Amino acid sequence: MFSEIITKLSVWIIPLLLAITLHEAAHGWMAWKKGDPTAKLQGRVSFNPLVHVDAFGTVLLPLLLLFMQAPFLFGYAKPVPVNFRNLQNPRRDMVWVAFAGPGANILLALLGGLLLNVLYIAPGFASDWLGYNLSNLILINAFLAVFNMLPLPPLDGGRVAVGLLPDALARPLARLEPYGMMILIGLLFLLPFIGAQLGLNFNILFVIIEPFVEMIMKLAYSLVMI
Repeated sequence: MFSEIITKLSVWIIPLLLAITLHEAAHGWMAWKKGDPTAKLQGRVSFNPLVHVDAFGTVLLPLLLLFMQAPFLFGYAKPVPVNFRNLQNPRRDMVWVAFAGPGANILLALLGGLLLNVLYIAPGFASDWLGYNLSNLILINAFLAVFNMLPLPPLDGGRVAVGLLPDALARPLARLEPYGMMILIGLLFLLPFIGAQLGLNFNILFVIIEPFVEMIMKLAYSLVMI
């Protein structure tokens, strides 16, 4: 029983750590390349998950969702510090820095699809274990990429939208940032809970993101040749 729990945890936690670590490192790397060394100087342009781990968002929240048998696994890391005044072109470069995280998740999902082609070289149990890890790697990265691109600050998609939209639309959207997490919690948990009590499906957020998640997953699995 204990070994089964450890195995189940490993095939979810390892892909989640990889997804979150690369996501945050990509933000820091892009900011560094665009002129802001803040994350680089603080050691955040790193593939070491320990420098990105948030006790609640990276560890406790995913474990809670896993044991609750939630239909999705979600987590977050410590935000990478970016001083936008150091960027060469703050408004334009903010878009690149924000998109770097979801972009890295898409690349990691595609890498997961490619790596499924070499499972045959691993023996029995190891092949199964790696297969579950890679399948979850594709799912988690596809979900994180799409979820983070929702046009709501402080999500990456909100920052991309603020950088691309004209001022008349960008400024009101930017002012939503202090309330963004509360809005997300409402959409993720509160609204579906209310719907469940009424016998209705209020999972509006997942209705929106599901087609895009499936599109990325389909692209990743299209790379499997065996």
